[in-house]
Amino acid sequence: MNVQGNTYTFVYASILVVVVASLLAFIAVKLQPIQARNIQNEKMQNILASAGIESSRDKAKELFDKHITKSMAINSKGEIVEGQVAFDIDLKKQLDKDEANRVLPVFLCENQGNTYAILQVRGKGLWGPIWGYLALEKDYNTIFGAIFDHKGETPGLGADINKDWFEHPFKGKKLFDEEGKFVSITVYKGGKGAAKAIGDLDHGVDGISGGTITCKALETMLNADCLVNYVEFLKKSKGK
Repeated sequence: MNVQGNTYTFVYASILVVVVASLLAFIAVKLQPIQARNIQNEKMQNILASAGIESSRDKAKELFDKHITKSMAINSKGEIVEGQVAFDIDLKKQLDKDEANRVLPVFLCENQGNTYAILQVRGKGLWGPIWGYLALEKDYNTIFGAIFDHKGETPGLGADINKDWFEHPFKGKKLFDEEGKFVSITVYKGGKGAAKAIGDLDHGVDGISGGTITCKALETMLNADCLVNYVEFLKKSKGK
């Protein structure tokens, strides 16, 4: 075959494409279990972190099995749904369903003699999905810890919802008012000191300056978009 001809070039390029594609497909298949395990470990880390338990990816499963004493799937009526593995629930798919058909995960975590109920939340940010976990104290009302993250919010602005300085002020805030009405959390525009200036110390946190849209999306996530689905469960659990 004439190595200078078009036929040779075409055959050579075709063989190269097939070989490279085959190698990439092989590598992708081999890496799938590792990627899936990393995703699971990161999820365990976030669940634990909401209850104040720090872990590495290597220790995540060990600590998860130690501290998560019970997990359950519930519906919007606050009833436990049998036959569902809470950890495997795809919250995005569940929130796309009608409210009556949704199933949501709840994790009970024990740490230093205290038990926390951990709820998973998900919403829509400015540029993509946002999500997180809330750990509630034994009154099923007071937030012990909050962990948030995002897919593509604006760096230095809305992306800062996953920073400690934004998450920490959620600690001690309450989801229900004194009359037992679900009011959740308000994220106030204006940056540091905004919630205090309004006088909302029980249900308000400071927003991120320049990240108002993401903060309001997070506020909606903690209310009508997602957290409201847990209300009946929380009310029933408060009475136990």
